[in-house]
Amino acid sequence: MNKRNALKLIVGSAGWAGAAATLGLGLSACSEPKPSFNAVDITGADYARDFSLKDADGKVRTMADFKGKVVVLFFGYAQCPDVCPTTMTEMAQVKQQLGSDADKLQVVFVTVDPARDTPEVLKAYMGAFDPAFVALIPTPEQLAATAKDFKVYYKKVEGKTPTSYSMDHSAASFVYDTEGRVRLYARYGTGVAPMVSDVKALLKA
Repeated sequence: MNKRNALKLIVGSAGWAGAAATLGLGLSACSEPKPSFNAVDITGADYARDFSLKDADGKVRTMADFKGKVVVLFFGYAQCPDVCPTTMTEMAQVKQQLGSDADKLQVVFVTVDPARDTPEVLKAYMGAFDPAFVALIPTPEQLAATAKDFKVYYKKVEGKTPTSYSMDHSAASFVYDTEGRVRLYARYGTGVAPMVSDVKALLKA
């Protein structure tokens, strides 16, 4: 190869590299870093995508009702002695710590005990934590189907009397972004500060 051709090749390569570098910079400027979460990232999961259940006022609710908000969905029951009230208390604290963004968080509670969790019971129960929390009351058939869709567990544990039974159930929460897409699986005991951080990250995204 003569010097003239070698020089053309070098110059041409430099020009292409410069263009590629410029393009690369452009791509970097347009792409945002992937957020880091405390809860388990399940973005793109093919389960826990939606529901269609009546609330305590008899209105059918779906994820579309809460578009624009981060949704935290939890399965539980009003007579739960520990996990449920702890989770609801923590979510009330999360909402308080969001400050001006508090109204951008929606907590949804799906009862696994529709026989005892009447609309009146659940209105009072939600009111004890935050009146804006939404309780959903499935029929037994809807509960079975929804639990399957969400891959959650629940089982009736007989008590000393027909009405003193308890309910074993999954204790994690599902977290959705403002477009209604399931994003996170928050295990019980995650804590207030980590949840606040995750909600803020989803609101920012």
